[in-house]
Amino acid sequence: MCGIVGILGTQPVAGNLVDALKRLEYRGYDSAGVSTVENGVLGRCRARGKLRNLQSRLEEMPLKGHAGIGHTRWATHGAPTETNAHPHMTDKVAVVHNGIIENFKSLRERLEKAGAHFETETDTEVIVHLISQALEAGAAPETAVQSALKELEGAFAIAIIFGGHDDLMIGARRGSPLAIGYGDREMYLGSDAIALAPFTDRVCYLEDGDCVTLTRTSVAIKDENGHPVDRKISQSQASAMLVDKGNHRHFMAKEIHEQPEVISHTLAHYVDLSRNRVEIPDFNIDFATLPRITISACGTAYYAGLVAKYWFERYARLPVEIDVASEMRYREAPMQPGGLALFISQSGETADTLATLRYCREQKQHIASVVNVRESTIARESDAILPTLAGPEIGVASTKAFTCQLTVLACLAIRAGCERGHISSDQEMELVGQLLEIPRHISRILHDEKLFEKIAHDLAHSRDVLYLGRGSSYPIALEGALKLKEISYIHAEGYAAGELKHGPIALIDEDVPVVVVAPRDELFDKTVSNMEEVAARGGQILLITDDGEAADSFSTASNFILPKAHSFTNPLLFAVPVQLLAYHTAVFMGTDVDQPRNLAKSVTVE
Repeated sequence: MCGIVGILGTQPVAGNLVDALKRLEYRGYDSAGVSTVENGVLGRCRARGKLRNLQSRLEEMPLKGHAGIGHTRWATHGAPTETNAHPHMTDKVAVVHNGIIENFKSLRERLEKAGAHFETETDTEVIVHLISQALEAGAAPETAVQSALKELEGAFAIAIIFGGHDDLMIGARRGSPLAIGYGDREMYLGSDAIALAPFTDRVCYLEDGDCVTLTRTSVAIKDENGHPVDRKISQSQASAMLVDKGNHRHFMAKEIHEQPEVISHTLAHYVDLSRNRVEIPDFNIDFATLPRITISACGTAYYAGLVAKYWFERYARLPVEIDVASEMRYREAPMQPGGLALFISQSGETADTLATLRYCREQKQHIASVVNVRESTIARESDAILPTLAGPEIGVASTKAFTCQLTVLACLAIRAGCERGHISSDQEMELVGQLLEIPRHISRILHDEKLFEKIAHDLAHSRDVLYLGRGSSYPIALEGALKLKEISYIHAEGYAAGELKHGPIALIDEDVPVVVVAPRDELFDKTVSNMEEVAARGGQILLITDDGEAADSFSTASNFILPKAHSFTNPLLFAVPVQLLAYHTAVFMGTDVDQPRNLAKSVTVE
């Protein structure tokens, strides 16, 4: 995750910008830079690699401005070079940006035709030229920014300073977080309160769609409709050793809301965004010659692997065996040498998964791991590491780590399909394009969060809940049931919808809610038949779908209508509603959401 810092200070700010960026190093980065404005003139310093490189540059060419912005970058559009590092600027404006601008190619083509000269390969530079173009036409800075924001598609956070304005900074967020820090005749912006902790403990978090105009003595926030709004100022408890909850009640809530951002960064690591092609760094395993894949994991990570099984078999025609690591490690499965053993673990330290990895190594398998911690034991013992870039996940019940695992696995399945000749160049571009839309779709779901809160109040009174899904929605039903069990302590079970009549239907009565995960895909009509069986027995149906017309036909159902997406990407999209449903149910019941009883974040013992 990229990091953003902005300071309107009373002394030179470059040093403080770098210090604040150091507190965001946990987010990961490959380059960094700062820009300041001094006597109306913008200056900039950037460096590839670690922040010490940037510090060395600043010693050689100091920036003395009292207002500035800083950034640590994970490469998205364009390689991790100094030229592509943020901030990006003209003589009129400097911008740092976190997220992905989905429509940057069409914007860039239009701007170039209008005479704009682009220096980088990044999507961020279109923001610079959109704002500069408006400023050159005579617009005031705030108006220029608002006009640019209206043209941007995607999930992002941005901070902006302007030539000719030593006491002005504008920030905006859509999907990615951004916080305001209040100081004594100083103001701050940051991706996290932790970045601002040395300067102030009075923090306000922008809400999705907000845009803020800052001076050293004033704050003016407007919502997505351009209406002035007030946002609550709270006292942050952030410290150098603590990732802050922001304006969320629990870490789990914060991590659910971080998903548009972290999925964007994970996608950027595995996709050449200028060509809509999958490119997996340092992965030298040839899918064309693989006889099969063996996937093993535990808990939520196992369900991510189960979704991947559908993807690999359908899109790459590659046989997949999957088992929970605690079973696979003991059954001495015969394995054909030369296969790929793929392991999924948030921590990279899961004991059963690690033991299974070592067994597969003995069976002469290629070893690859999808992990969130690159320095973990599982990562170190793998031939290929596939990082998820989710950032620290504090809540025990996995949310953003799960969707980032799915993101990596989706890219890997596309790569496999291409290498095996089952996905054409045009199909690859289509599937990648659909993946790139997921952060924006998730932002829309999160915007309607109160709908889930309302239904969760009713769900909290249940003793048993069933979850149903077909195809790749079946693992999401399993994950939904697990989430509800983990944090609300309500008994819940997930089933393949076709299995309903083979036993679980005996449980159906008016007191048993049935959560149905049913995107409008080729299996939708069969799932509808299962819903009718539930309705005929008086069951309460909670339908999660993307087909409003079909949902309206079930008068007994409480419906969640999601944005329409491709069947390939639906598991990513439909994971979010089951997370929200579990979270708000647990909050209503008063359980310890972040640290549920009897559970640990990383299971490092058998």
